[in-house]
Amino acid sequence: MNALDFRRRKNDGKKISMTTCYDYWSARILSDTAIDAIIVGDSAAMVMHGHPSTLPATTDLMVLHTEAVARGAPEKFLIADMPFLSFRKGLKPAMDTVEALIHAGANAVKLEGIDGIEDVVERIVLAGVPVMGHLGLTPQAVNRLGGFKLQGVSKESAAQLTDQAKRVVDAGCFSMVLECVPIDTARQITATVSIPTIGIGAGPHCDGQVLVLHDLVGFNRDFQPKFVKAYEDGFDLVQRAVNAFDRETKEGSFPTDAQTYG
Repeated sequence: MNALDFRRRKNDGKKISMTTCYDYWSARILSDTAIDAIIVGDSAAMVMHGHPSTLPATTDLMVLHTEAVARGAPEKFLIADMPFLSFRKGLKPAMDTVEALIHAGANAVKLEGIDGIEDVVERIVLAGVPVMGHLGLTPQAVNRLGGFKLQGVSKESAAQLTDQAKRVVDAGCFSMVLECVPIDTARQITATVSIPTIGIGAGPHCDGQVLVLHDLVGFNRDFQPKFVKAYEDGFDLVQRAVNAFDRETKEGSFPTDAQTYG
């Protein structure tokens, strides 16, 4: 999978699957799956470090996680998030962040929004780096949006999102994430733009879907938004394994001869 394959998939009517990943051990698992691409999301600040939003993610943090994932899944197409403000402080800071993420092993970068950064996106693309857009609920704008809320609900806001999606295409992005957008708005945008839309809480009509790995395997019992489907109860699986180890250790049935050197 590469950036050009995304548009081919859309043109052929074939869906694209993506998930987040933040570390080496889970990247090793994903490397042997059929998943099409991996996003090293700035959601690492929340999922891996316990912050209430993605805002504390820094370039150094994103580089650290990107390097780990790249080592664990070297054959997967890897997209790294550019963290809060890194692409809104001028062209040089933006390009420095891009350089750091690509050197860390990313194949592409993802930026939230499009207003005021068209020139930055264009320059990144001209430099030879594929860019994925991100519209709808953009978590880096959580304070301006007043929380993690559904976007594009009114007729006016839906029209604004459609206009932004067209500008994402014009800036040269190879695909875009649509997050927490009503089904009709996402369907309209998907039918309007020439690049694939990757939905998360945006309904089935997007060209692909992405979920946070920890959500889809059921690790986050306290976070179950409407758009998440947990395919396994990973929380219970890990707890049962740890409790079994604890029990066997205390009763003396572990280790056995099979786990002991002669």
